[in-house]
Amino acid sequence: MGDTTINWGIIGCGDVAEIKSGPAFQKCKASTLLAVMRRNGELAEDFAKRHNVPLWYDDADKLLQNPDINAVYIATPPSTHLQYALKALEFGKDVYLEKPMVISNDEALQLKNAVAKSNNKLVMAHYRRFLPMYLKVKQLLDENVIGAVKFVDLRFLQPFDFNSKATWRLDKNVSGGGYFHDIAPHQIDLMYHFFGSYNSATGIAVNQSKINAVDDTVNGIIDFKNGIQFRGIWSFAIPENLQEDNCTIYGEDGSITFSFYEEKLTLNAKNSSKSFEFKNPAHIQQPMIQETIHYFLGKRNNPCPVEDGELVINLMEEFTKA
Repeated sequence: MGDTTINWGIIGCGDVAEIKSGPAFQKCKASTLLAVMRRNGELAEDFAKRHNVPLWYDDADKLLQNPDINAVYIATPPSTHLQYALKALEFGKDVYLEKPMVISNDEALQLKNAVAKSNNKLVMAHYRRFLPMYLKVKQLLDENVIGAVKFVDLRFLQPFDFNSKATWRLDKNVSGGGYFHDIAPHQIDLMYHFFGSYNSATGIAVNQSKINAVDDTVNGIIDFKNGIQFRGIWSFAIPENLQEDNCTIYGEDGSITFSFYEEKLTLNAKNSSKSFEFKNPAHIQQPMIQETIHYFLGKRNNPCPVEDGELVINLMEEFTKA
């Protein structure tokens, strides 16, 4: 790998790469986007032309064989994450991998072992760690503003989206298990990022609505090693008037409340209440991608290693295996 610039290739230039991530590879420092790949060559070419990307492919192997590319962003559906990540490491590329990392504990272990044996690096795309609101939550926790944390309550309740075109999310063999497996990885990663490793976890997953073949409601409980307790419920078939997006962290001296899809936070501490509002970057993954580039260039430690991705997969499986 060169010492000064990361030359990227994207495997899977679909919706997530359109705004959330793709343009960030062109805007980050020490970064260029050299090529994109999609199995549908016409769509790959269209993306490349619209985003001024020099090269496009309809075959991942051809992208990986390009010696000028030294890192790849894998943004395909989860069922192919392991396949492409292993192949990228074999070709000597560093990897930035979309969530969920893989679709099972066994795949997570396989990827972790491959990274350990490789001379190349892998970063999980849990980009919320570096967004302004979550940096603020981490700061408040580190400064002990609400005292010792006791427990966390997360409620993420949404009506079923009949208009979604991403039907692969409802195919367990492709997504790992429905909307929970698409939405929850970021949220679970943040809990680990805030509170550290855990002793045990358990949960229940059920298909209440029978709208489709995957579970639409998941309960999860975590006993963190520091004594903090977590309980979360996710529903993706709730009546529209009951939808909710709320996470509250309770401490001895107050609480921190935020939602995952609004950039605002409320701090209640010592008989006072204060609200904060935040503005996310236009390309929401850009801060994480920049930190990943720094890591690939040897300028920092790994911002989200494969072990963290494995932990999220393990927790999701604990919540849903019953």
